[in-house]
Formats: sequence, structure tokens, C-alpha cells
Amino acid sequence: MDDIRPTITPGSKRFLDQLRLHIRQNGLAYRTEQTYLFWIKNFIRYHSRQHPKNLGSQDIEAFLSHLAEQRNCSVSTQRIALNALVYMYKRFMAVDVGDLKFSPAPTPKRLPVVYSRDEIAAILSQLRGVHRLQVELMYGTGLRKAELLSLRVKDIDFGSNNIFVRGGKGNKDRTTMLPQRLISRLTQQIEHVKRLHEQDVLDGYGEVYLPNALSKKYPSAATDIAWQFLFPSTTIGKDPRSGTLRRHHLHPSALSKQIRKAVQAAGIHKPARSHSLRHSFATHLLEAGYNLRTIQELLGHSDISTTEIYTHVVNRGGKGVLSPADSLAS
Repeated sequence: MDDIRPTITPGSKRFLDQLRLHIRQNGLAYRTEQTYLFWIKNFIRYHSRQHPKNLGSQDIEAFLSHLAEQRNCSVSTQRIALNALVYMYKRFMAVDVGDLKFSPAPTPKRLPVVYSRDEIAAILSQLRGVHRLQVELMYGTGLRKAELLSLRVKDIDFGSNNIFVRGGKGNKDRTTMLPQRLISRLTQQIEHVKRLHEQDVLDGYGEVYLPNALSKKYPSAATDIAWQFLFPSTTIGKDPRSGTLRRHHLHPSALSKQIRKAVQAAGIHKPARSHSLRHSFATHLLEAGYNLRTIQELLGHSDISTTEIYTHVVNRGGKGVLSPADSLAS
């Protein structure tokens, strides 16, 4: 249950506890909280564990330059670290750090890893049961791995043929299509969840994790089948906040392992990444003639320029200029 926010000791005066509380009060996603705390801790360690109040703009610049020059971090990683430090100083500590000057990380242009349709079919042929359903659902909807595992039973809307994504990246909600070929297996999966939940209730469990606001607003929702995870864990675990024993969703590492094994077994010599299923979804939609705006909405990108990277993939492999070698007489 490592995607559940731990409790903060009431009245704690620890700097990082107060920072965590500020992040939560401002409605930032838990993944953002984890990322910000990670980089802020790195910043503090880099400066020999000095308190941030004793550090300033030059110290921030030195740390960010260190990431680029000694750690060889990417520009996106450097930007995330910058965002974390700016949040801490400007929003939490109300300290203006001014215009920062530091060595920017290099910005190499890398194309996403995309599987062809034949490669997708080969990967799926190596999978069985719930893992095949998960992989097919990611490829068929463009869901991120965390979004897939966070799905609840209620998020599958067979009536409107939509899947509702709650609190995706950037803590935004969106909808994506429900693949028709998966309706039967999703129905079976929901029936499995119902049977499992009924047994959990009989065994004295049956309460699913809900964010604090929802658990207070809908106190009975935790035991409602609609709120149970679509892909529940095979075991009961302890909630890090309350110590309550309950069933969470499957762990991300289990899915990553299955994808890695399937890609290797299929003889595909490309990186085995769950995110490549999302890249493949977008690329194949673009190849099919769907416009960028539609794909942007389905992916949940806030900026169209993020979606435009897929045009560079489509324009390769026979989709653009004809190779002069193909014009040679045999």
C-alpha cells in the first residue's frame, strides 16, 4: 500500500512534516508529495544537512548545476527538482528566490519506444489471465500503469462505453474509451471482485482504502462494491495510516515483471516498459487518422506539444519519405 499517504503526527514541529502538511492542504497529488520530498531531502543532504532556512538562491543554483554537471540528470529531472525547491521556498516558506542561474541539463531529443501491432499481439500471446487483461487495457485505452491499478469498479461505465480516470497525472480526471473487445472479460473481472469482496466481508475485512475527504463524506462507501479496486491484490495488507487490514490493488512491480517476461518471451528487442503500451496506443491512433487534439484529450496531456512527439514516430517506417534504396532496380 505504498501509494497511500502516511499519517503525520499531530502538532509535529519537524520541518518535513510541516511541509508535507502544507502540500496536502494545497491539494497536490501524493506522487507529487513523494517526488518533492525526495528532491528536497537530496538538496538538504547535498548541503551537509543544513536547514533550508539557512540556504538561499546560490545554494539552489549550486545544487541544480550539480545535477546537470556531476549527476548527468536529464532536463526533465532537473526541472522536477527545481519545481520542488521553488515550491518549498516560495509557497511554503514565503521566500522569494529570484531569477535562478544554473547550468541547464542537456535536452536530447528522444523518441518514445513504440511496439508495432504485430509486437503487441506477440506480447499478449505470452500473457494469461488478469495480466493479459491489464496489458490489453493499457494498450487499448492509453492508461498509465498507476491509473490502471487505481481503477475502481465504478469507473467502468458499460452504458456510455467510457472508462473514468480519477486523479491521473497532475491530479486531473478524464475519460477514455472502453474497448469493445474487453467488455466480456471486464464483466468477468468485476464478478471476480464481487466474489472476493463478499468473502472479505465474511472474514471481517471488506473495507477498501478511500482518500480522507471521501471517507468522511461517504462513510459507507468503503464497503460498497462500486468502490473496490478493479484489480485487487491477492493478499490482505495493513493500511500504513490506520493499521487496518484491508485489500488494496495489485502492486505495480508485479505487472512490470509480467510485461518484462512477455516482451522477452516474444523475442522483441526493445525495452520492456509498461509506458510503451501508452506510446503505442497514441501512435497507432495517429496512424489511423485521428487528430492530435482527440489523442491529447484521451491521454490527458495538458499541452499539445507533448502529444506532438508521436508525429515523429508516425513519419518513420514507411509513413513518410520513400527511401531511395526502394527505387533501385532489382
